[in-house]
Amino acid sequence: MTASPDLGTPATTSLGAVPTSIPAPAPVPLPPPPAVTGALDPAAFDSTAFDSTAFRAVFRRHAAGVAVITAAGTRPAGFTATSLTSVSAEPPLLSFGISTTGSAWRTVAEATHVGVHILGEHQEEVAATFARSGADRFAPPTAWGPGPYGVPLLEDVQAWLVARVVARIPAGDHRIVVAQAVAGAPGGEAARPLLYHHGRYNALRH
Repeated sequence: MTASPDLGTPATTSLGAVPTSIPAPAPVPLPPPPAVTGALDPAAFDSTAFDSTAFRAVFRRHAAGVAVITAAGTRPAGFTATSLTSVSAEPPLLSFGISTTGSAWRTVAEATHVGVHILGEHQEEVAATFARSGADRFAPPTAWGPGPYGVPLLEDVQAWLVARVVARIPAGDHRIVVAQAVAGAPGGEAARPLLYHHGRYNALRH
C-alpha cells in the first residue's frame, strides 16, 4: 500500500530524536545496477491471469510494517508505504514500491537520496496523514527537519535511514526503488511497531 501526499510548506520545528548535526557521509560507489530482466517486462505479464480485486483481497490479509518515505525537491515530498523491504546487508540495500500516478513520484524520480522512517504504534496519525489524499503532509503538527543530504526527516520515529537511490525498476503501475543506506539509527526507547492489516492500522500484540 502506497499513497502519495500533496507537498507542504516546511515546518520550523527542529528535530529532537533525529540528529541533524552529523556530517553528510561521502557517497559509497556502487557498480551500475543490472539491466531490468524479462521478468519485469510488461510483455511478459498476462493481464488475464488473476483478477486484481481478488489480488488486493489476498494482500489485505497480509500484515505489514508501516513506513514513511520522504524526499527533498522544490518542496519536500512523502508518502506512507507498506512495501519497505530489507534487500541486502552487504551492501546495505533496501527497496520500496511507489505509484507512478502519485504526486510524490515526480520528486522521488529525481531524488538522489530518500528518507525512510519506521513508525511505532503511537504514530497512526502520522501514517494516516502521509496517506491522506489532499492533505498538507509537512504542515504542523508534523514534526520534521532537514537531515543528511537535505532529506526531510520525521521526529520521534522507531528508526530512520537516509539512503542513496541506485535503481528505479518499472513494475506495472509502480516503480520498485532500490537504495543503499548511508546514514541512520534506531530511535529512542523501543516501542511496538505500527502494522497495517485488513485496511486498518494495528499495533503488535503479544
